[in-house]
Amino acid sequence: MSRGRLLIVGGGQSGLAAARTGRVRGWEPVVLEAGDEPVGSWPRYYDSLRLFSPRRFSSFPGYPFPGDPDGYPGRDEVVEYLRGYADRLGVEVRTNARVVDVTADGPAFTVELADGSSLVGDALIAASGSFGNPHVPAIPGRGAFEGRVLHVADYRSPEEFAGQRVVVVGAGNSAVQVAHELAEHAETSLAVRDRVRFAPQMIAGRDLHWWLRLTRADLLPPSVLERLVTGTPVIGTDTYKRALEAGRPDQRPMFTALSPDGVVWPDVSREQVDAVIFATGYRPHLTYLTSLGVLDGAGRPRHDRGVSTALPGLGFLGVEFQRSFSSNTLRGVHRDARRVVDALTRLPRGAAVA
Repeated sequence: MSRGRLLIVGGGQSGLAAARTGRVRGWEPVVLEAGDEPVGSWPRYYDSLRLFSPRRFSSFPGYPFPGDPDGYPGRDEVVEYLRGYADRLGVEVRTNARVVDVTADGPAFTVELADGSSLVGDALIAASGSFGNPHVPAIPGRGAFEGRVLHVADYRSPEEFAGQRVVVVGAGNSAVQVAHELAEHAETSLAVRDRVRFAPQMIAGRDLHWWLRLTRADLLPPSVLERLVTGTPVIGTDTYKRALEAGRPDQRPMFTALSPDGVVWPDVSREQVDAVIFATGYRPHLTYLTSLGVLDGAGRPRHDRGVSTALPGLGFLGVEFQRSFSSNTLRGVHRDARRVVDALTRLPRGAAVA
């Protein structure tokens, strides 16, 4: 007997993981994807993006990643992988189905779509992920800056910046990768609040993720990680570290403001700059849940490891550090999906909404 209809908002890696687990647990999943196909934000990432976890650790249950299991797939390979996975899931996936509002009435959730149609379900998982809402911090003088300002979400390749003066803001993997490739084409600086930290890709001949799995560090909850780790290290070979040490790109303290033609550095010196690229992360974009009162003042979900603490029958997937270090990654999202779907499954039938 079916548990009922499980509405899943978002058809990227989180939504597909939820759909697979929901089907296994006896639900009738319906995936609602705003885009043209269920591949999440992957097609919109920069051209050279490559996972820093090997294929063997980035595969979904029962669906190995094609290619060398110890190799690192690129952006387009991930897109093809998700397409193939969605095709074989055997669940209903509705594309171009943008959710604009969700309400709860008795034992049901009603989802309103942008085209004016609606859909009713017995439980709901918000799996629209953490990568659809680029975050650019407020910077004094930004409105007067006459150069180009963009988030790394809108960056594709370095060639369009050839011969320019570019500043990349951030100290994480994306910031360092983008600044490194830009330095081959443009005069590039990395503006950071704290100096870039590195974690080796290989340790004693094994990939870092092998050790994370062996030691179970990949499963550590955020509360523990915050005590053990300061910031997020850049994972890779010595290539990036050597490049920074050689000043290609150079690493500078974060600028204090933008001027009409450039940046103002902490020593109050000014420099002409053509473009500033922010690799400053993303924020949850869950405004479609506002009517339910399940978000905090900053728009973040109120939850316990992905299970809503404000409304029974509601779950979340794809939230950064939702449950562990590997949450919202290809290698970790299925673990989170099992916890969330199992929590929804344990609810008495007809009691999805309090």
